[in-house]
Amino acid sequence: MPDPTIVHHTFVIEQSYPVPPERVFAAFADPSTKRRWFVDGPDKKIDHFSLDFRTGGKELVRYRHGQGSPFAGIQFTNAIDYQVIVPGERIVFANTMAMGEHIFSAALVSFELLPTQAGTDLICTHQGAFFEPTDGPQIREMGWRTLLDRLAGQLAEQLAGQSAAEPQQG
Repeated sequence: MPDPTIVHHTFVIEQSYPVPPERVFAAFADPSTKRRWFVDGPDKKIDHFSLDFRTGGKELVRYRHGQGSPFAGIQFTNAIDYQVIVPGERIVFANTMAMGEHIFSAALVSFELLPTQAGTDLICTHQGAFFEPTDGPQIREMGWRTLLDRLAGQLAEQLAGQSAAEPQQG
């Protein structure tokens, strides 16, 4: 049988953060914070970033990889349509990814933010359709794991900054 024209793949990533759900949610909602952990990166040129974070809103990222990439100079596009947003609880979006004008995947991605005594448990469920027989599903999961680790770093920086700004008891 020939390779399927669509490869379906679902994965779930669970991550814990030492801040309340409202802080994790804010890292998705605030454009400058979201850009730092979700968009910016080494050896990456951002051509466009816009975020309309609301149910029915859109997010658009266009970028190019640098000279060290096998895709150097080619524009990639991540187009997101927000389906459901419940502040501090849930974010659901549909997205497509394209290289040049070629859309190579579509997905439904959901984030559940669950309060815990230690902060927040985040559950990310990614249901993807990949339009060519490649290692796309494995690369996508690795990418989301990296992004959620970057989110952890962003939240830690904010927490450290908040702690440094608090007056010292003496």
